[in-house]
Amino acid sequence: MISHAPDAAAVIYRVGCPLDADALDDLLAASWPDYSPRDWRPVLSRSLAYVCAYQCERLIGFVHVAWDGGLHAFLLDPTVYPDYRRRGIGTELVRRAAEAARSQGAAWLHVDYEPHLVPFYEGCGFRRTAAGLMRL
Repeated sequence: MISHAPDAAAVIYRVGCPLDADALDDLLAASWPDYSPRDWRPVLSRSLAYVCAYQCERLIGFVHVAWDGGLHAFLLDPTVYPDYRRRGIGTELVRRAAEAARSQGAAWLHVDYEPHLVPFYEGCGFRRTAAGLMRL
């Protein structure tokens, strides 16, 4: 079994870098109990941006930004390995994703989240709004 325990090595952030699908699946499986591996190529090819966090070349965090082709961008799948959480990595991933979206011309960054994540997203600079959601 591969250990994912954090050590003292610096975290490196990369925007739009080549991404190993197996490493991304491992990260998401460790973070989301019901995750099933998927083909990320079509998703990432249509994303406005995505940001990865690495420590010693190991993928430890990820987020991507979808968009409407205009001013609205959508933050999706922000994830950090459980052993690396509460160290500012998620916040930095969101900050860099917002910066990448802004540099691509987006004026708004939307995110949906569960109530227990309010402190994290407000700490990232999001404000709560009324929104609607329809399960398809």
